[in-house]
Amino acid sequence: MQQNSSVCNFGRSRPDPRKEDILAKALQTANLQERPVSRLVPPHGNELRVFFKMSREREPRHRTAGSSASVRAPRGVCNGKKRLECPVCEKQFAFGCQLETHLRIHTGEKPFECPVCRKKFNRNGHLEGHLRTHTGEKPFECTVCKKKFTQSSYLRKHLRTHTGEKPFECTVCRQRFTQSGSLRTHLRIHTGEKPFECSVCKMKFTVSGSLRTHLRTHTGEKPFECTVCKKKFNESGDLRKHLRIHTREKPFECTVCKKKFTQSCNLRKHLRTHTGEKPFECTVCNKKFARSEHLSENVHIHTGKKPFECTVCKKKFVQSGQLRTHLLTHTKDTHRE
Repeated sequence: MQQNSSVCNFGRSRPDPRKEDILAKALQTANLQERPVSRLVPPHGNELRVFFKMSREREPRHRTAGSSASVRAPRGVCNGKKRLECPVCEKQFAFGCQLETHLRIHTGEKPFECPVCRKKFNRNGHLEGHLRTHTGEKPFECTVCKKKFTQSSYLRKHLRTHTGEKPFECTVCRQRFTQSGSLRTHLRIHTGEKPFECSVCKMKFTVSGSLRTHLRTHTGEKPFECTVCKKKFNESGDLRKHLRIHTREKPFECTVCKKKFTQSCNLRKHLRTHTGEKPFECTVCNKKFARSEHLSENVHIHTGKKPFECTVCKKKFVQSGQLRTHLLTHTKDTHRE
């Protein structure tokens, strides 16, 4: 059987009927009906450009005022309106190339491949931005703090830290965010959605970063190493906190007594000594505590659990303070010897 022209078969694997249908509808939307589309394979950049070029060649021409010369109408625009519509989500575009790029969201096509790590992208611009992660190039510089970025979109997001602009608002609680991604993540608090699931223990998370961190509890990976003492951590935040032991930095200051702390959580605990707040309540005796660890120790009194064990004589204790006091008995014995 004689094959149709090159638009019908491009030497790929067996066509996906769903993707064929998407492309067929897209081509019909663009008034491209010279060739049959029933056998078309999933969209491909070069082939789609052929079709959109055919469409533009047939676009209506109009005359300018006071002139007999015909002028081609703006591509994809009819009577000042966008006329190229996505057959899947009905989003409209003024130009065929824009629709072509957009269709890849639905088909999953990623024709642009990184020659270094083989990661694929659906836009050439995304590939160009990615390549800078390999070259180290950061051409976009903040005019305020001189920080540099690999992509212009990263710079735009960063600039909001200086302007204070928060254009993305939660429709539920009206909290505002500097980035659309932060808003999407926040919305999961209201919906309860946890789309990221651990393949080992099936625990679910609201953000992918929490899942990546959690997976290290299974793999034992600790990629963040202290440059001073070589201690390793599975979270970058834990490394930052640890480094303050070496630098003696205490960036968190109490507004009441001016005492400083290395970690924000320690400051929050300390503030309760001024406010008298005791948010942790025992469900057995209803006693309240300012710290969660004090509540845990109180629960051990009720359960009889003794989780704190002496490494010297193996004696166990309900509270960590009891263990510390007990350890002194061993140090005294050492001094006597």
